[in-house]
Amino acid sequence: MVPDTQREDNDEILHGSESVLLIDDEVMVLDVSRELLEGLGYSVATADSGRAAIDTLAAQTDDIDLVILDFTMPEMGGEETFRRLKSIRPDVPVLVSSGFSLNDEVREILQHERTGFIQKPFRLHTLSQKVREVLDA
Repeated sequence: MVPDTQREDNDEILHGSESVLLIDDEVMVLDVSRELLEGLGYSVATADSGRAAIDTLAAQTDDIDLVILDFTMPEMGGEETFRRLKSIRPDVPVLVSSGFSLNDEVREILQHERTGFIQKPFRLHTLSQKVREVLDA
């Protein structure tokens, strides 16, 4: 058993300085996730809906390095939001987040380049690694 004070290699916390567009319809999730990402060194813009995310990306097209997209949202869900974001900026990396396991729609989205998945709730080290994995792909 590894003592709590030691981390395994896969628990390494990775940092960055890129800009992230964080999309989630739950205010608490937005706030906590923003704080985690900012603590890792990222600049974070938030959107509480698919429509707000589309508007933000359209206004800051060249300034966003990564989108973290909650897949289950009211009104405009993750799949439609993903398609619209990609129509604005086809090369933007996207990390899909969900409290549910992978379904067919998410699996289809994951076929796109520079796209990843993170299961909610997530730990800081997992978030840091998934963000770097998608950004560095």
